Amino acid sequence: MLKKRWVYIVIGGLTLGAIFLMEYNKPKKINWFPSYVSHHKIPYGTLVLNNLMEKHFPDEIQQIHKPPFEFLSRTDSIKGTYFFVNESVSFEEAELHSLLEWVEQGNMLFIASKSFEKKLLDTLHLEQGSVYNNGLEPLFYHELVNPKFKNKTATFGKDYYTPSFERIDTLRTTVLGQVYAQADSTDTVTKHINTIKQSFGKGTIVLTSFPKAFTNYFILKDDNQAYTAGLLSYLDGKGQIYMDNFHKSGKSFYTSPMYLFLNTKEFKWAYYLVLIGALIYIIFEGKRKQRAIPVLPPLKNQTLAFTRTIADMYFEKGELHLITKHKIDYFLEYLRTKLHVSTQNLEDETFLRNLAMRSNTDLKDVKALIGMISQLRTKQYVTEIELKNLNQKIEAFKANVDGK
Repeated sequence: MLKKRWVYIVIGGLTLGAIFLMEYNKPKKINWFPSYVSHHKIPYGTLVLNNLMEKHFPDEIQQIHKPPFEFLSRTDSIKGTYFFVNESVSFEEAELHSLLEWVEQGNMLFIASKSFEKKLLDTLHLEQGSVYNNGLEPLFYHELVNPKFKNKTATFGKDYYTPSFERIDTLRTTVLGQVYAQADSTDTVTKHINTIKQSFGKGTIVLTSFPKAFTNYFILKDDNQAYTAGLLSYLDGKGQIYMDNFHKSGKSFYTSPMYLFLNTKEFKWAYYLVLIGALIYIIFEGKRKQRAIPVLPPLKNQTLAFTRTIADMYFEKGELHLITKHKIDYFLEYLRTKLHVSTQNLEDETFLRNLAMRSNTDLKDVKALIGMISQLRTKQYVTEIELKNLNQKIEAFKANVDGK
């Protein structure tokens, strides 16, 4: 029997090892989370963008990890372009006010986001909408309208819809980019605005509703780098370029000590093996050394037996009057605590009607019970039949109260 058990253990161990080996060699799943963090290598990170910016603007790039309100209020000498890119960039009211004041002084605000807060859109007289692809494949075509970027159309097929600007202030707004979906043979192609530029005071604001143009996946796919470079060409290269790292969907750094183990394949599986080994040790060692737990019978409730003993003592001595008195006292206490009625005047008509209504009992039965109680309380001698009748009426009354 022991030899047979070891055979099962070896087979189970080999099976478990084979599963671990297949899981270890399985290709790592691609993380499509839109983090937009500057050092993330995942498809929707912005490591490639920041490397290109550092390469082409080596002395102008400055990484900002503070909120814009705190950064801009630090000093008045901050001049240049503030660059934001994220799935959604949303500012607080005071933060947006400080940014717009900074732009009015002759600076540039560049925001790439799928959505913008309503106050910014109202300030620039813009209104957002969405463009949907009715085809089988979610494919959109992005292009810049400047003739210098002619034939530089970029395709993107990961989203089933893309945001756009449905209404603009044509007197103050310059259209920089458009997006459209492939139309059927019977339909005409409708192009929607997704990138605009607008003067604001002495400065300029550039908004694009296609932030994924700055992600690793988009830049490295096909010839899309030319489209991203065309968008970046609108940056004001005269001053510093402040790259925002505060408004990001992903974490710029990891505070968990387990990140190193869970993000590295070798450490992760070593950690899992330690946990599984500890679990197996606990199961086998606990089963071998665990003592039998004795079964203790629960304590008996002696209240009922004690009550019956006391009642038998009264009954054997013939003290039916005392039993009746206690029975009536307990019943009146029951009325006060259960039905919340006053029992000072049992003959009061209002008391009887309230008692009948609260106990779900006919008024005639209530009067009969209360009359019997009043009669027995004045008698010096009570017969066994009278005590039994009283007990039956009280039990019937309680059954009506409980709805039985």
